[in-house]
Amino acid sequence: MTEIVPPDGYGTHKVENQPPDLRDYNVFERDLVLAEALTREGGGWGRDSAVALGARAGSAEVLDWARQANRHVPELHSHDRFGNRRDEVVYHPAWHELMRLGVTYAVHALPWRQTKGGAHVVRAALAFLLNQGENGVCCPIAMTFAAVPALRAQPELSAEWEPRLLSTEYDPRFMPAARKTGCIFGMAITEKQGGSDVQANASTARPAESGSSEEYLLTGHKWFCSAPMSDGVLTLARTPAGLTCFLVPRWLPDGTANRFLIQRLKDKLGNRANASAEIEYADTWAHRVGPEGEGVRTIVPMIHHTRLDAALSAAAVMRQAVVQALHHAAHRNAFGARLVDQPLMRNVLADLALESEAATVMAMRLARGFDDAAKDETAGTFARLATAITKFWICKRAPTVVAEAMECLGGNGYVEDGLLPRLYREAPVNGIWEGTGNVICLDILRTIEREPAALPAFFDAVKQAKGGNRHLDRHIRAIHKMLASPLDEPAGARRTVEGLALALQASLLVRHAPAPVADAFCATRLGGEGGRTLGTLPDAADTGAILKRAWPVD
Repeated sequence: MTEIVPPDGYGTHKVENQPPDLRDYNVFERDLVLAEALTREGGGWGRDSAVALGARAGSAEVLDWARQANRHVPELHSHDRFGNRRDEVVYHPAWHELMRLGVTYAVHALPWRQTKGGAHVVRAALAFLLNQGENGVCCPIAMTFAAVPALRAQPELSAEWEPRLLSTEYDPRFMPAARKTGCIFGMAITEKQGGSDVQANASTARPAESGSSEEYLLTGHKWFCSAPMSDGVLTLARTPAGLTCFLVPRWLPDGTANRFLIQRLKDKLGNRANASAEIEYADTWAHRVGPEGEGVRTIVPMIHHTRLDAALSAAAVMRQAVVQALHHAAHRNAFGARLVDQPLMRNVLADLALESEAATVMAMRLARGFDDAAKDETAGTFARLATAITKFWICKRAPTVVAEAMECLGGNGYVEDGLLPRLYREAPVNGIWEGTGNVICLDILRTIEREPAALPAFFDAVKQAKGGNRHLDRHIRAIHKMLASPLDEPAGARRTVEGLALALQASLLVRHAPAPVADAFCATRLGGEGGRTLGTLPDAADTGAILKRAWPVD
């Protein structure tokens, strides 16, 4: 019998004109914009950590962990085999490796561990890198980071828990916190009847029979509990004095399980590696945080810090999507030339790069505001306003940027083997969590009304670029005119916030980016020279310089 020898590759053709897999590269070292911002905003001393984490975030191992963690989603084990309540969320080992990576680099705690100036900036850069490895783990990382300033409203409670939250040892064991080498925190605020309107919350709290004025029993539900596997969650419940903040540990002081009843895990569009749950409190033991009736005021510092992370996460998702598009276009040929050399594709890629750079510099400048706020009241005022503006705008831009980046890869971008489908599902979540767009805009109007120093502090920062670009100067004058009258019409809030956001982004680019980047951004975003879609830069735009800065190619 004649042996049939198949051709090389056991196929009908040779695979060619496909880009090499983008892995085992340093995410930080290939990001000139982030590296510049790290140094400029006062975090240069953290460069070695950024380089090290950048190498890990772009490694084949970490990218495979991310793929596995998203494919093998968390499972709820509500009961053991004998019928006893267990209420444990079980994760794939890859999730734990990703969590260990973030905790090892103190992405969950660096500003609280480090007294050196610029710690928030360094931590922001590390979070930006970790998000590009896997976005889902950055939810519990952010919650843990943000819980610390809220816990400090109750000093004795902070003294007990803060050392556990600041540990750089990740300990996933489901056991009492006192026996662990490190702890993670979550948050449970939203209820089904109220959503963002926390004043509609109906969960109640009554004093425990222990006789302690700080121990309570909670009854009610939470429609969204973020990171339910955490060692503790911060939550809100109603006392006779009003909404009050509480810490609900998963285990009681005597070492037995608390009544933390996980009803089901949410089947989410994205962020699938991370668990979100519906939970019930049924005489659930809790420790009060802050005074009775001041729960919203107590938990606001946590939300303020998680909004910073929402902006960082959205900016990081944008950056990774743009990198995927640039890498593909540099290695893919069509119609006789590389995609990156095709004029229309160059226009699209350059426009994507502008959006990504503007988001990165805005988020990193915001992080510096958190550092400055510790020693400067005006900086704190700026940070409070700029956090909401930055969170709103970057999160709004992320889905558009990721969708356009996906299109640059054609059909390949829509296939689950690649990274872009996961980024596309992740892109909207940061705009929803920590306050939807409308909630954020209304918060901004309230901040402007209640803090007369907020707008002057914001414009002092923006006006540092005065005279650097005619479009920006004209835009600042227009915003001033818009804000000259009382902001008593909420229907126009989005237009106001958009104008403020673009002013901050443009001012940062005018001051710190090369002229081709700043000029193209201002001309299109402020000067009316761009269209309504990405890829509509004017002929005068130096797309070559923009692309070389974003992702140098041969």
